[in-house]
Amino acid sequence: MVSLEEKMINLVTILGHTAAGKTAFAAHLAHRIGGEIISADSRQVYRGMDIGTGKDYKDYLVNGQRVAAHLIDILDAGSEYNVYLFKHDFFRVLTDISERGLMPVLCGGSGLYLESVLRNYRLLNVPHDPALWEDLEKKDYEELEGILKLYGPLHNISDTKNRKRLIRAIEIAMYQSGKPGTSEQDKELNSLVLGISFERSIRRERITQRLRERMKEGMVEEVEGLMLRGVSAEMLDYYGLEYRYVGKYIQKEFSYDEMFSKLNTAIHQFAKRQMTYFRGMERRGVSIEWLDGELSLEEKMERALALLTT
Repeated sequence: MVSLEEKMINLVTILGHTAAGKTAFAAHLAHRIGGEIISADSRQVYRGMDIGTGKDYKDYLVNGQRVAAHLIDILDAGSEYNVYLFKHDFFRVLTDISERGLMPVLCGGSGLYLESVLRNYRLLNVPHDPALWEDLEKKDYEELEGILKLYGPLHNISDTKNRKRLIRAIEIAMYQSGKPGTSEQDKELNSLVLGISFERSIRRERITQRLRERMKEGMVEEVEGLMLRGVSAEMLDYYGLEYRYVGKYIQKEFSYDEMFSKLNTAIHQFAKRQMTYFRGMERRGVSIEWLDGELSLEEKMERALALLTT
Protein backbone atom coordinates (compact mmCIF):
# COMPACT_ATOMS: atom_id res chain seq x y z
CA MET A 1 0.00 0.00 0.00
CA VAL A 2 1.34 3.43 -0.99
CA SER A 3 1.08 6.31 1.50
CA LEU A 4 -0.37 9.72 0.76
CA GLU A 5 3.11 11.18 1.09
CA GLU A 6 4.50 8.78 -1.51
CA LYS A 7 1.70 9.68 -3.93
CA MET A 8 2.43 13.37 -3.26
CA ILE A 9 -1.26 14.10 -2.69
CA ASN A 10 -1.54 17.34 -0.72
CA LEU A 11 -5.28 17.99 -1.15
CA VAL A 12 -8.46 15.93 -1.40
CA THR A 13 -11.39 17.56 -3.20
CA ILE A 14 -15.03 16.48 -2.84
CA LEU A 15 -17.47 17.94 -5.36
CA GLY A 16 -20.92 17.19 -6.71
CA HIS A 17 -24.34 18.60 -7.46
CA THR A 18 -26.54 20.08 -4.75
CA ALA A 19 -28.12 17.51 -2.39
CA ALA A 20 -25.47 14.89 -3.24
CA GLY A 21 -24.38 14.43 0.39
CA LYS A 22 -20.93 15.97 -0.09
CA THR A 23 -20.54 17.43 3.40
CA ALA A 24 -21.19 14.25 5.38
CA PHE A 25 -18.89 12.25 3.13
CA ALA A 26 -16.13 14.90 3.30
CA ALA A 27 -16.39 15.02 7.10
CA HIS A 28 -16.11 11.25 7.48
CA LEU A 29 -13.21 11.07 5.04
CA ALA A 30 -11.40 13.95 6.77
CA HIS A 31 -11.91 12.25 10.12
CA ARG A 32 -10.49 8.98 8.74
CA ILE A 33 -7.37 10.44 7.12
CA GLY A 34 -6.62 13.16 9.67
CA GLY A 35 -7.83 16.24 7.86
CA GLU A 36 -9.84 19.43 8.05
CA ILE A 37 -12.43 20.75 5.61
CA ILE A 38 -12.17 23.89 3.49
CA SER A 39 -15.58 24.93 2.20
CA ALA A 40 -15.83 25.91 -1.47
CA ASP A 41 -19.33 27.34 -1.26
CA SER A 42 -19.91 30.89 -2.45
CA ARG A 43 -22.68 31.51 0.11
CA GLN A 44 -21.74 29.59 3.24
CA VAL A 45 -19.23 32.33 4.01
CA TYR A 46 -22.11 34.47 5.33
CA ARG A 47 -23.20 34.49 8.95
CA GLY A 48 -26.96 34.21 9.51
CA MET A 49 -27.52 32.47 6.18
CA ASP A 50 -27.69 28.89 7.38
CA ILE A 51 -30.74 27.06 6.07
CA GLY A 52 -30.75 28.52 2.57
CA THR A 53 -27.04 27.83 2.04
CA GLY A 54 -27.21 24.28 3.41
CA LYS A 55 -24.95 24.61 6.43
CA ASP A 56 -25.79 21.19 7.78
CA TYR A 57 -23.69 21.50 10.92
CA LYS A 58 -24.71 18.03 12.09
CA ASP A 59 -22.93 16.56 9.08
CA TYR A 60 -19.61 17.65 10.54
CA LEU A 61 -20.09 15.40 13.57
CA VAL A 62 -18.31 12.06 13.25
CA ASN A 63 -18.40 9.64 16.18
CA GLY A 64 -19.34 12.50 18.47
CA GLN A 65 -16.41 14.66 17.34
CA ARG A 66 -16.75 17.79 15.21
CA VAL A 67 -14.51 17.88 12.15
CA ALA A 68 -13.01 21.35 11.74
CA ALA A 69 -14.34 23.31 8.75
CA HIS A 70 -12.98 26.59 7.38
CA LEU A 71 -14.39 29.48 5.28
CA ILE A 72 -17.85 29.15 6.81
CA ASP A 73 -19.44 32.09 8.68
CA ILE A 74 -16.60 34.51 7.97
CA LEU A 75 -18.65 37.50 6.71
CA ASP A 76 -21.82 39.32 7.72
CA ALA A 77 -24.83 39.00 5.43
CA GLY A 78 -25.09 42.09 3.24
CA SER A 79 -21.45 42.00 2.14
CA GLU A 80 -20.03 40.54 -1.05
CA TYR A 81 -17.58 37.71 -1.69
CA ASN A 82 -15.96 36.63 -4.93
CA VAL A 83 -13.61 34.08 -6.45
CA TYR A 84 -10.55 36.30 -5.97
CA LEU A 85 -11.19 36.57 -2.23
CA PHE A 86 -11.93 32.85 -2.04
CA LYS A 87 -8.67 31.91 -3.72
CA HIS A 88 -6.71 34.12 -1.35
CA ASP A 89 -8.52 32.68 1.70
CA PHE A 90 -8.18 29.13 0.41
CA PHE A 91 -4.41 29.23 0.16
CA ARG A 92 -4.12 30.90 3.57
CA VAL A 93 -6.16 28.12 5.18
CA LEU A 94 -4.50 25.39 3.11
CA THR A 95 -1.08 26.50 4.33
CA ASP A 96 -2.23 26.54 7.95
CA ILE A 97 -3.73 23.04 7.77
CA SER A 98 -0.74 21.59 5.92
CA GLU A 99 1.79 23.13 8.30
CA ARG A 100 -0.01 21.40 11.19
CA GLY A 101 0.55 18.07 9.48
CA LEU A 102 -3.08 17.56 8.48
CA MET A 103 -4.73 16.90 5.11
CA PRO A 104 -6.87 19.70 3.61
CA VAL A 105 -10.21 18.44 2.25
CA LEU A 106 -11.82 20.90 -0.15
CA CYS A 107 -15.58 20.43 -0.35
CA GLY A 108 -18.24 22.24 -2.33
CA GLY A 109 -20.43 22.71 -5.32
CA SER A 110 -19.32 26.14 -6.57
CA GLY A 111 -17.56 25.05 -9.73
CA LEU A 112 -15.74 28.31 -10.41
CA TYR A 113 -14.34 28.39 -6.86
CA LEU A 114 -13.16 24.79 -7.11
CA GLU A 115 -11.58 25.24 -10.53
CA SER A 116 -9.90 28.50 -9.54
CA VAL A 117 -7.63 26.61 -7.16
CA LEU A 118 -7.44 23.22 -8.86
CA ARG A 119 -6.24 24.88 -12.08
CA ASN A 120 -4.57 27.82 -10.29
CA TYR A 121 -6.43 30.55 -12.13
CA ARG A 122 -4.53 33.80 -12.60
CA LEU A 123 -6.76 36.37 -10.92
CA LEU A 124 -6.63 40.10 -10.33
CA ASN A 125 -8.00 42.08 -7.41
CA VAL A 126 -10.19 44.47 -9.39
CA PRO A 127 -10.83 47.82 -7.65
CA HIS A 128 -14.24 49.46 -7.56
CA ASP A 129 -14.68 52.27 -10.12
CA PRO A 130 -17.49 54.63 -8.93
CA ALA A 131 -17.45 56.69 -12.15
CA LEU A 132 -17.87 53.58 -14.29
CA TRP A 133 -20.75 52.36 -12.11
CA GLU A 134 -22.49 55.73 -12.37
CA ASP A 135 -22.31 55.51 -16.15
CA LEU A 136 -23.39 51.85 -16.37
CA GLU A 137 -26.31 52.34 -13.98
CA LYS A 138 -27.95 54.51 -16.67
CA LYS A 139 -28.05 51.63 -19.16
CA ASP A 140 -30.72 48.97 -19.53
CA TYR A 141 -30.16 45.22 -19.32
CA GLU A 142 -29.75 44.68 -23.06
CA GLU A 143 -27.10 47.40 -23.30
CA LEU A 144 -25.21 45.98 -20.32
CA GLU A 145 -25.31 42.44 -21.69
CA GLY A 146 -24.04 43.74 -25.03
CA ILE A 147 -21.11 45.49 -23.35
CA LEU A 148 -20.12 42.38 -21.41
CA LYS A 149 -20.23 40.20 -24.53
CA LEU A 150 -17.66 42.49 -26.16
CA TYR A 151 -15.09 41.03 -23.76
CA GLY A 152 -15.67 37.40 -24.76
CA PRO A 153 -17.88 34.47 -23.75
CA LEU A 154 -19.37 34.44 -20.27
CA HIS A 155 -17.66 32.12 -17.78
CA ASN A 156 -20.57 32.32 -15.37
CA ILE A 157 -24.12 32.70 -16.70
CA SER A 158 -25.26 34.07 -13.35
CA ASP A 159 -23.45 37.27 -14.39
CA THR A 160 -26.53 38.25 -16.40
CA LYS A 161 -29.18 37.27 -13.86
CA ASN A 162 -28.66 40.18 -11.49
CA ARG A 163 -28.04 43.82 -12.45
CA LYS A 164 -25.40 44.35 -9.76
CA ARG A 165 -23.52 41.19 -10.80
CA LEU A 166 -23.75 42.24 -14.44
CA ILE A 167 -22.19 45.67 -13.82
CA ARG A 168 -19.47 44.13 -11.65
CA ALA A 169 -18.72 41.58 -14.39
CA ILE A 170 -18.27 44.44 -16.87
CA GLU A 171 -16.01 46.29 -14.42
CA ILE A 172 -13.83 43.18 -14.02
CA ALA A 173 -13.75 42.47 -17.76
CA MET A 174 -12.75 46.05 -18.59
CA TYR A 175 -10.02 46.07 -15.94
CA GLN A 176 -8.61 42.68 -16.96
CA SER A 177 -8.52 43.64 -20.63
CA GLY A 178 -5.77 46.13 -19.85
CA LYS A 179 -3.83 44.19 -17.22
CA PRO A 180 -1.61 41.10 -17.45
CA GLY A 181 -2.68 38.32 -15.09
CA THR A 182 -0.51 37.50 -12.11
CA SER A 183 -0.51 34.27 -10.17
CA GLU A 184 -1.15 34.91 -6.51
CA GLN A 185 0.13 31.54 -5.36
CA ASP A 186 2.90 29.30 -6.63
CA LYS A 187 2.10 26.33 -4.40
CA GLU A 188 1.58 23.29 -6.59
CA LEU A 189 -1.50 21.26 -5.77
CA ASN A 190 -1.78 17.55 -6.39
CA SER A 191 -5.39 16.81 -5.53
CA LEU A 192 -7.38 13.63 -5.66
CA VAL A 193 -10.76 14.89 -6.89
CA LEU A 194 -13.79 12.80 -5.94
CA GLY A 195 -17.23 13.55 -7.37
CA ILE A 196 -20.55 12.33 -6.01
CA SER A 197 -23.54 12.12 -8.29
CA PHE A 198 -26.96 10.54 -8.48
CA GLU A 199 -28.98 9.43 -11.47
CA ARG A 200 -31.26 12.25 -12.66
CA SER A 201 -34.58 11.01 -11.23
CA ILE A 202 -33.06 10.26 -7.83
CA ARG A 203 -31.27 13.61 -7.85
CA ARG A 204 -34.60 15.35 -8.41
CA GLU A 205 -36.25 13.44 -5.56
CA ARG A 206 -33.43 14.36 -3.19
CA ILE A 207 -33.55 18.03 -4.14
CA THR A 208 -37.31 18.29 -3.68
CA GLN A 209 -37.22 16.44 -0.35
CA ARG A 210 -34.41 18.64 0.95
CA LEU A 211 -36.30 21.77 -0.06
CA ARG A 212 -39.35 20.57 1.89
CA GLU A 213 -37.13 19.98 4.91
CA ARG A 214 -35.55 23.42 4.68
CA MET A 215 -38.95 25.07 4.56
CA LYS A 216 -39.97 23.17 7.70
CA GLU A 217 -36.69 24.18 9.38
CA GLY A 218 -37.52 27.89 8.95
CA MET A 219 -36.28 29.08 5.57
CA VAL A 220 -38.93 31.78 5.36
CA GLU A 221 -38.13 33.00 8.88
CA GLU A 222 -34.43 33.10 8.03
CA VAL A 223 -35.05 35.39 5.04
CA GLU A 224 -37.43 37.55 7.07
CA GLY A 225 -34.67 37.97 9.65
CA LEU A 226 -32.17 39.03 7.00
CA MET A 227 -34.60 41.63 5.67
CA LEU A 228 -35.22 42.97 9.18
CA ARG A 229 -31.45 43.40 9.56
CA GLY A 230 -31.37 45.56 6.44
CA VAL A 231 -30.45 43.10 3.70
CA SER A 232 -32.10 44.52 0.58
CA ALA A 233 -34.20 42.66 -1.97
CA GLU A 234 -31.40 43.27 -4.47
CA MET A 235 -28.86 41.57 -2.18
CA LEU A 236 -31.24 38.65 -1.58
CA ASP A 237 -31.34 38.23 -5.34
CA TYR A 238 -27.54 38.35 -5.39
CA TYR A 239 -27.35 35.57 -2.78
CA GLY A 240 -29.03 33.05 -5.01
CA LEU A 241 -32.11 30.98 -5.62
CA GLU A 242 -33.51 30.29 -2.15
CA TYR A 243 -33.13 33.89 -1.01
CA ARG A 244 -34.42 35.27 -4.31
CA TYR A 245 -37.64 33.25 -4.40
CA VAL A 246 -38.42 33.30 -0.69
CA GLY A 247 -37.78 37.05 -0.70
CA LYS A 248 -40.34 37.48 -3.48
CA TYR A 249 -42.83 35.37 -1.49
CA ILE A 250 -42.34 37.57 1.58
CA GLN A 251 -42.93 40.63 -0.61
CA LYS A 252 -46.14 38.94 -1.82
CA GLU A 253 -45.00 38.56 -5.43
CA PHE A 254 -45.73 34.81 -5.22
CA SER A 255 -48.09 32.64 -3.21
CA TYR A 256 -46.38 29.99 -1.07
CA ASP A 257 -47.20 27.21 -3.56
CA GLU A 258 -45.97 29.31 -6.50
CA MET A 259 -42.77 30.12 -4.66
CA PHE A 260 -42.11 26.48 -3.76
CA SER A 261 -42.79 25.25 -7.28
CA LYS A 262 -40.67 27.90 -8.99
CA LEU A 263 -37.82 27.48 -6.51
CA ASN A 264 -37.90 23.70 -6.79
CA THR A 265 -37.68 23.92 -10.59
CA ALA A 266 -34.87 26.48 -10.40
CA ILE A 267 -32.81 24.26 -8.07
CA HIS A 268 -33.24 21.28 -10.42
CA GLN A 269 -31.96 23.47 -13.26
CA PHE A 270 -29.07 24.67 -11.10
CA ALA A 271 -28.04 21.09 -10.29
CA LYS A 272 -28.02 20.28 -14.00
CA ARG A 273 -25.79 23.30 -14.66
CA GLN A 274 -23.46 22.17 -11.87
CA MET A 275 -22.98 18.80 -13.53
CA THR A 276 -22.43 20.48 -16.90
CA TYR A 277 -19.74 22.67 -15.31
CA PHE A 278 -18.01 19.67 -13.70
CA ARG A 279 -17.97 17.85 -17.05
CA GLY A 280 -16.42 20.98 -18.50
CA MET A 281 -13.75 20.88 -15.80
CA GLU A 282 -12.91 17.35 -16.89
CA ARG A 283 -12.53 18.50 -20.51
CA ARG A 284 -10.23 21.27 -19.26
CA GLY A 285 -7.93 18.75 -17.61
CA VAL A 286 -9.31 18.15 -14.09
CA SER A 287 -9.47 14.39 -13.46
CA ILE A 288 -12.55 13.51 -11.39
CA GLU A 289 -13.15 10.05 -9.90
CA TRP A 290 -16.94 9.73 -9.80
CA LEU A 291 -18.67 7.85 -6.98
CA ASP A 292 -22.21 6.58 -7.31
CA GLY A 293 -24.30 8.50 -4.78
CA GLU A 294 -26.36 5.39 -4.06
CA LEU A 295 -23.37 3.60 -2.57
CA SER A 296 -23.42 3.48 1.22
CA LEU A 297 -21.21 5.89 3.12
CA GLU A 298 -18.84 3.06 4.01
CA GLU A 299 -18.65 1.89 0.39
CA LYS A 300 -17.79 5.42 -0.71
CA MET A 301 -15.14 5.57 2.01
CA GLU A 302 -13.58 2.29 0.90
CA ARG A 303 -13.42 3.50 -2.70
CA ALA A 304 -11.89 6.83 -1.68
CA LEU A 305 -9.28 5.24 0.58
CA ALA A 306 -8.33 2.79 -2.15
CA LEU A 307 -7.77 5.68 -4.57
CA LEU A 308 -5.72 7.53 -1.97
CA THR A 309 -3.42 4.71 -1.01
CA THR A 310 -2.97 2.40 -4.01
